[in-house]
Amino acid sequence: MSAPISNARPEPDRVLADIADYVLGYEVASDEAFRTARHCLMDTLGCGFEALDYPACTKLLGPIVPGTIVPNGARVPGTAFRLDPVKAAFDIGAMIRWLDFNDTWLAAEWGHPSDNLGGILATADWLSRNALAAGKKPLTVKDVLVAMIKAHEIQGCLALENSFNRVGLDHVVLVKVASTAVVARMLGLSREGIINAVSLAWVDGQSLRTYRHAPNTGSRKSWAAGDATSRAVRLALIAKTGEMGYPSVLTAKTWGFYDVLFEGRPFAFQRGYGSYVMENVLFKISFPAEFHAQTAVEAAMALHRELARLGRSAADIRRVTIRTHEACLRIIDKQGPLHNPADRDHCIQYMVAVPLLFGRLAAADYEDAIAKDPRIDALRARIACVEDPAFTKDYHDPDKRSIANALTVELADGTTLGEIVVEYPIGHRRRRQEGMPLLVEKFKANLARRFPGERREAILDLCLDAVRLEATTVPDFVDLLSFPEGAA
Repeated sequence: MSAPISNARPEPDRVLADIADYVLGYEVASDEAFRTARHCLMDTLGCGFEALDYPACTKLLGPIVPGTIVPNGARVPGTAFRLDPVKAAFDIGAMIRWLDFNDTWLAAEWGHPSDNLGGILATADWLSRNALAAGKKPLTVKDVLVAMIKAHEIQGCLALENSFNRVGLDHVVLVKVASTAVVARMLGLSREGIINAVSLAWVDGQSLRTYRHAPNTGSRKSWAAGDATSRAVRLALIAKTGEMGYPSVLTAKTWGFYDVLFEGRPFAFQRGYGSYVMENVLFKISFPAEFHAQTAVEAAMALHRELARLGRSAADIRRVTIRTHEACLRIIDKQGPLHNPADRDHCIQYMVAVPLLFGRLAAADYEDAIAKDPRIDALRARIACVEDPAFTKDYHDPDKRSIANALTVELADGTTLGEIVVEYPIGHRRRRQEGMPLLVEKFKANLARRFPGERREAILDLCLDAVRLEATTVPDFVDLLSFPEGAA
């Protein structure tokens, strides 16, 4: 006869308590973290503005029930929408991630920590507008930057040693957890309330990676993070009502997260929470490409120039070999038909073929109008990947965190061009001095997609003035980025 199961309520799992203590008690003092967060804010919003050019994205935006009016609602930058904070978080999050062009974190698990801005900005704007209506002080952009740094840290530190993809779970689970924690803090929850909220995020249903991999790759990967960060806002609001949490959500035998979804393994941690992730986050600056291919695309651009110098073209290529790291092979090494833009921007062969052919890789190059060019698939078929164990080792080395790719091109006449090796993409911390001016140029280009001259100059001037930006109230900032109701 088995022993009865104890129904004594346990203390909260250490992972829950550590997250709550971090969001409540840690004071961000790193100038580098704030500087990087400011650039991250600009870049993330810019990615959303570019996504508004794509009807596949914009069809998902706006109130669930058309015509809904939300008093003191959160605004969606680049649009005229005023929404409840849950739907606003979804819209902002979907815009940010739509074109696979926002920041990235690569470790045992991958992800895009700026996805959390959906929940952070929507909640900050909604809270601030209600505060102003009640004669109270609104939040400032500095509060947003602090929340971004902490959300980056939670998501990134959980990802350093714990591979959710290896058990079939999508990395947006970490967006949900990180957003829930920082939003709960913004809502004024106590330590117990934050622990409850975070437990609700872990006990929630978690997304499968089905939509990121062949043969099912599809556009849900572009709105999955919006879904996660909006769900976080909803769970934090539920916890704010006093709803109970589940203290051993991770460690409970049989029914906890570890046993049900993580093969019985507890999470491992490489470091405590601070500001490491924001300081080391990777920016996608030059190309809207899955990050494991960024250096391959940079190498392909160099090879395109070399072919032109030699009076040759991609038509003369017999074979391309990509020396790469294991994560690249697992995620984006793909042969066979590609069915949609989401399929193409997760295929390294496609992302290398386009720049070899045309000397560019832009978001529009994943659309059907470009993809139907038969030369792309013909060249894709001649591109093969091989793992270099040294590249894989350096990918996981916390002192390097390289994302190396090396391309070798063999021509039809037997000539082999010199291998082009790129270890660190331009968005890497080791290339910040080179990359940040280009990130600002990317932001300028994205502002020009949505705003007239005077408005975009005002936005840019504010974003480049760290002191003034941090002191700006969230409603003033978001109003500058939005349109009057009934406008574009």
